[in-house]
Formats: sequence, structure tokens, C-alpha cells
Amino acid sequence: MMIRAISILILSTFLSFNIYAQQKFPLDTVQWEINAQSYVLENYKGKDALYMQRGMASLKDVTFLNGTIEFDVFLTERQGFPGVRFRAVDANNMESFYIRAHLPGKPDANQGTPVINGLSPWQLYFGPSYSVPYDYNYDDWTHVKLVVNGKRAQVFFDYSEKPHLCWNLVREPKEGRIAISGGGPNPMHYANFTIDKTATQLVDFKVHERKPIDGLVPAWEISDKFEETQLDNLANIKGLITSRKWLGKVQIEEGTAANIARKVLLRDGTKKNTVFAKLEINSDKEQTKLFEFGYSDRAVAILNDQPIYKGNNRWRSRDYRYLGTIGLFDAVYLNLKKGKNILLLAVSEDFGGWLVTGKFTDPSGVVVN
Repeated sequence: MMIRAISILILSTFLSFNIYAQQKFPLDTVQWEINAQSYVLENYKGKDALYMQRGMASLKDVTFLNGTIEFDVFLTERQGFPGVRFRAVDANNMESFYIRAHLPGKPDANQGTPVINGLSPWQLYFGPSYSVPYDYNYDDWTHVKLVVNGKRAQVFFDYSEKPHLCWNLVREPKEGRIAISGGGPNPMHYANFTIDKTATQLVDFKVHERKPIDGLVPAWEISDKFEETQLDNLANIKGLITSRKWLGKVQIEEGTAANIARKVLLRDGTKKNTVFAKLEINSDKEQTKLFEFGYSDRAVAILNDQPIYKGNNRWRSRDYRYLGTIGLFDAVYLNLKKGKNILLLAVSEDFGGWLVTGKFTDPSGVVVN
């Protein structure tokens, strides 16, 4: 009897600890600060739910560093991006995971990405390192389980014992707020939101390693912002260049591109959406060199104060499924003079990643600073 009593006591203590550790947060205006175009609190498909469009619901008085976040979401085939944002140290910097509900089974059916200075650079953090195909169910609730520990995270769908996606977090781990997003252009229902800060164990953590692009220029110097329309006046190019302030260099990330948002806040209430990304190229003689490059979203290339290229790599700029992801998709022949040459890429951004990258196909005879 004594052994049985002790066993019951241990079991009840364990269950009480688990109940205490896992906190459920009713989706209401008491627990959540809701800022959305529209929302409804209702019972939907048997669950007390929040139906939200174009906005965010943030937990009040709750912060999160490591642990497990779980929730149910009722997906539809309409384009939408429901998900969770976590470790939000301010309104512009956090980690996130969201679902592209309209892309079941596609390689980009979901997305893990940081938010850096207000931009979610999925055009840099793309591919199997940050997303996974999954066939969504549109007839019932989808269960999402997110486990976060240090600089690693993984997602389980529909009570799977094995993770569907594992990825390395980009930002340094800092405790911050939690929010759920409003589904983009089409609303989604959320229910059963829980957090367990003690459940930090990762399961079968394996990430897909992206192969870096060889020979990239390792860093670009970034200017302050200006309005993209100022590039339309070719006679003003030199004055536009000389009036800039230089903010320092941005290093290549993911072996792929430099993230301009590391230095510049895009959305600040002004129309300024463009910076210069600068390279100083020292050539041992007068020569022509092929320079491969990439950018997001639009770019004007200027060599020694002379415009030589203009292009558009924005999402859907080339066809309706074009993603605008970053890569060496463009090239230009640089007519270099002997000595110092200045190459500028005026890079303009809308959303998805403010990015620049490039390399010489044959770097002999040139030194890039």
C-alpha cells in the first residue's frame, strides 16, 4: 500500500508539473492584443477560435526564449500565410515560421525565416534549409508544433513523432514576445494555443546544408537611403552619389548574398527604398571583366559614375510563379581602367529581401576592397 501511495503521489506530481509547465492561452482580447484589418472570436468546427485577416495578435505580458509552441489552424486553399512569430525583441526583429496555405506539396509550402529590421528575407533564406513540402488538409484542423532551443528550431505537423522541418535560427537567441499572424490576404482560424517553456528537447535534428557560391565578393559597403525615382535623372547621378553617407560593410550570408536590411531600416514612413552597394575594384591594367551578380528587388549598375545596367528581379516580375530569390542570374561586362574603379549597385526593395551579391568569373588582375 505504501509503494502504491508513493507511486500515485509521484504520478500526480508529474502530471501537475506538466499541466503547470504547459500553459494554454485562450484566444481572446484578455490574453491577446489584436491589431488586424478584421477579426472574429467564435466557435468554429468545435473549437473556440480566432478568425483574423491581415494583422497580428500578440500575447500580452508573455515572453519566450526556448520551449514548445503549439496551435491549431484551419487552412483553406486560398492564398494565405498563417504562422507564429517568436523572440520578438521589438516590432522589427524576431524569428518566424509561417505556412503558405495555397501551396500544398510544393517545395515552398512553408517558411522558417528571421525578421530583420522589419523585413522577412525569404528570398535569401529559401529552399530545403528553410521549407519543406507538405500536403495540407483543408477539411479539418492542422496541428502545428514548434520546438525552439538555442539557435535551432523544428516543426511537426499533425502530431507527427518526427519533425517535418529543422532549421538553424539566424538571430542570436534573445527572449521576446510571441504573436500569430493574420493569414495575409485571406483570413484563417486559430485555436488551442499553448506554450511549454520546459519542453526544449529537439528530436532527430537534421538540417539541409546549402552549398555556398564560390568566389563571391565577401562584403559590400552600404549607403544611406534615397528615393528610387532619383535614379531617373541621369544628369543627377554623380550628385546623388557624392551626397550619400556610408554606413559600413555588410557581409555575405548563407554563402549567397549580403542582407542590406542588416544596416538599413526600409519602412520608416518615407518613400526612400534604395541604397548604393559599393565595391572598390583595383585593376592592374585597362581591361574588360565579366561580373556576375544578383539583387533584390531592382538594381541600376553604375561604373565610375556611368550607368551601365538596369534590371528587375522582383517577385513575379518574370512570370506569375517567379519568386525573385537571390542568385547570380545577371551579368555585365565591366570596362575597367587601370587603378581604382568604383562599382555601385543602386538596389531598391519592396519586400522579401533587400539583397546584393556578385563575383568575377575570372578574378585575375583585379583586387576588390
